[in-house]
Amino acid sequence: MTSTRAELTRTRLQQASLAVGVVFLIVGILGFIPGITTQYNSMGAAGHESMAMLFGLFQVSVLHNIVHLIFGVAGIAMARTWDSARLFLIGGGIIYLILWVYGLIVSQESAANFVPLNTADDWLHFVLGVVMIALGVLLSRHPHRARA
Repeated sequence: MTSTRAELTRTRLQQASLAVGVVFLIVGILGFIPGITTQYNSMGAAGHESMAMLFGLFQVSVLHNIVHLIFGVAGIAMARTWDSARLFLIGGGIIYLILWVYGLIVSQESAANFVPLNTADDWLHFVLGVVMIALGVLLSRHPHRARA
């Protein structure tokens, strides 16, 4: 198996950004697949009226899936440099913590729940935020350490 020069010099921080980006991209794609997303026919463009559930657990809409796709592309693209990988992980983590707080404050039946979010989404956003920030902070302690 051959490795490109970028793969050989990519830091663990950049690898983490790439991995998180790939996961977001996959989740965004899975949100558009009937069966993996239950009640697929009830998926709305946005808003709490969308009853589509990714893995039967996480409420999704077209907008929600597109946000996952955008985060995925951003994570992959930002993995190219150490600085942008750190920004993606820490900045993205902060965005997810803000989304967690928003989900806790906004009623699930409110028009303000435009993403849409349910309780499972809220707590997943909390975990994502904490993990992304932790990766960004812990893996940025040694910026010049490339993978072995």
